[in-house]
Amino acid sequence: MTYRGTIKNGVVVLPPDAKLPEGAEVEVFPSELRPEDDSFVAAVQKVAKPRHHWPRDYARNLDHYLYGVPKQS
Repeated sequence: MTYRGTIKNGVVVLPPDAKLPEGAEVEVFPSELRPEDDSFVAAVQKVAKPRHHWPRDYARNLDHYLYGVPKQS
């Protein structure tokens, strides 16, 4: 059985039809996780920005730019 609730003043508020026994153990999973709340996602977003000074075909021709292999078309 699953119930959807909201957070109000730091407390999970469930709908009125949710009948749980007093002292019941529950698990809470946010239905949406904001990137700024996840330290891994925040770290990746810092380095995953567009690099305007890199050539447009950098990903396709990485070996060319690193090792001098002929470019792919």
